[in-house]
Amino acid sequence: MTQADSERTDDDPSVEIDPIWTSSRTARQIYALGEVESDITRLLSLAASSVSLLTLPQTDGPDDNLPQGEERSEQFVLEVSEYFERLDSIQVAIRSSLAHIRQSRIAPSTINAPPHGFVPPSLGVSIPTDGAGTGEVNLGLQEERIGRDAWVGILNALVRLKAAREREQIGGSDMDIRE
Repeated sequence: MTQADSERTDDDPSVEIDPIWTSSRTARQIYALGEVESDITRLLSLAASSVSLLTLPQTDGPDDNLPQGEERSEQFVLEVSEYFERLDSIQVAIRSSLAHIRQSRIAPSTINAPPHGFVPPSLGVSIPTDGAGTGEVNLGLQEERIGRDAWVGILNALVRLKAAREREQIGGSDMDIRE
């Protein structure tokens, strides 16, 4: 991969950024963290290639395509320079994101990871299982909503049925009087 290929997308005006990422400061910060993720990937790649450039040329494999002689030293200097530039940009982006979180006063509980062994409830429809033999059924949010909507539908059907029977009785008693 050449240095031009590894440049970030925000440096390249030909790459269009989805407008959703520019809609707010938070969206821009999330996009920047995505860029940090790709920078970390490139950083690890640079570290690996730098280490391989430090090895003795006799240990190079036939498919490594590593330069020889002075070119090897020059390539090492270029890779290490880019490595430290990337490391610096990652540090700045992470510090910027942390400053944004502090400024937004986001509660730490929303950022902290869940406790070890935490299993979130399912969000889809599934066959409920009995939780630990207590007779209690643990349903996910979506399952609870479906259950609620089903009961509301049943209630509405019963109300309509009752109203229809009342109309029949009123209509039937009027027919009895007429006869």
